[in-house]
Amino acid sequence: MNPNRAARATKILALVLVATTVMGFVVMFLWNALMPQLFGLHTLTFWQALGLLLLAKILFGGFHRHSGGGYGRWRHRMKERWEQMTPEERERFSQGIRCGRGPFGRAVEP
Repeated sequence: MNPNRAARATKILALVLVATTVMGFVVMFLWNALMPQLFGLHTLTFWQALGLLLLAKILFGGFHRHSGGGYGRWRHRMKERWEQMTPEERERFSQGIRCGRGPFGRAVEP
């Protein structure tokens, strides 16, 4: 590993640790400021707040990369295919997508 990569990895690790610590304190502060008064729940420690943050990430965020590649690639491929279709093929495709319905779900006469 060259020195630049090691320095960059160290900086990224430090940034992740600082961000995780800050987010843990933010979750702890918000929970302890709101939940006991609103719902009568117990206060959280820092480690419980980190655990809650991790649980929320697992349940709602997942651990996938947000590169924008999945949906963007699909959309780009569909646009290319659409541009290569003839007008008749486009109309047939649109009818198939709509399952015989027009805009706003109204039935279309054949």
